[in-house]
Amino acid sequence: MDWSELFVSAEGRSPRGPSLAAAAILLLAGALYESIPATLHWLTGWFVYPALFFCGTCVLAKRLHDRGRSGWWAALILFAVVAVWPRPDSFFDFLFALVLVWAGVELGAMPGEAGTNRYGPNPLRPALAI
Repeated sequence: MDWSELFVSAEGRSPRGPSLAAAAILLLAGALYESIPATLHWLTGWFVYPALFFCGTCVLAKRLHDRGRSGWWAALILFAVVAVWPRPDSFFDFLFALVLVWAGVELGAMPGEAGTNRYGPNPLRPALAI
């Protein structure tokens, strides 16, 4: 799988390893961006945040597709990330943290569906996907 396709296309499936690496890259990029002086955020935030969210949506959608889920679940996961960033403060943030725990188990610990599903062939064993 091409890395640029992983970040800019929500179609198809992505295995666990590249998806976790891409998610780590995006979280690191977001954390580094948050560490710059706040005065620059109002100028550059209009470009950086939408790009991070678009790439995050693509990575999550591909991984969700590998698990046989709709890519629209990525909206709930990204909303939960925004709700608890940089730390949870209220009861609802606790609920969003539970969503993130579910996403971590579902997308980070569980393997993709064996064989072909409605989103495409298995990216790890395309020969078995026929």
